[in-house]
Amino acid sequence: MPTLVVRHKVGNIETWLRGHEDRVNIFKSAVSSFKTFQDQDDPKSVVLVMEVTDMEKLGAIMKDPNTQAAKDRHTVLEPIIMSIEVAV
Repeated sequence: MPTLVVRHKVGNIETWLRGHEDRVNIFKSAVSSFKTFQDQDDPKSVVLVMEVTDMEKLGAIMKDPNTQAAKDRHTVLEPIIMSIEVAV
């Protein structure tokens, strides 16, 4: 199960934090769990560390118009940077 680190900024951190349950529901078919972090130096910069069960589903979720509506509602700003662990 790959771990994915997702970073992006938000327009309003309180609005974004209130959207936690929406994120759980949006990602539950492709992600078994995630942790939420906030940058210490920039309160509008957030990170999600996700345990992904299905990368294809996650890709489809990210392209879904309903996901875009949720991103707009919760003030998610582009770009959304997704990083995956590499073997060294």
